[in-house]
Amino acid sequence: MPDPAPNLEQTVRENAVQPAKASVDGQSVEQQPLKDQLEVVRFFASKDAAKKPGLGIKFAKIVPPGSV
Repeated sequence: MPDPAPNLEQTVRENAVQPAKASVDGQSVEQQPLKDQLEVVRFFASKDAAKKPGLGIKFAKIVPPGSV
């Protein structure tokens, strides 16, 4: 199954500029709310972040200037 994440941002951008509801010749089309689309983007972003090592914790040694 291909990963939908690379095209997901582009799809959300395209959906944001299109109307939420359209009606032509008695047929109507309704788009998912943008809030729901953004929740999907956050879900995939958190899924990708969970795969990365380190868990978001970075250790550093602090050395004050002028010390010997």
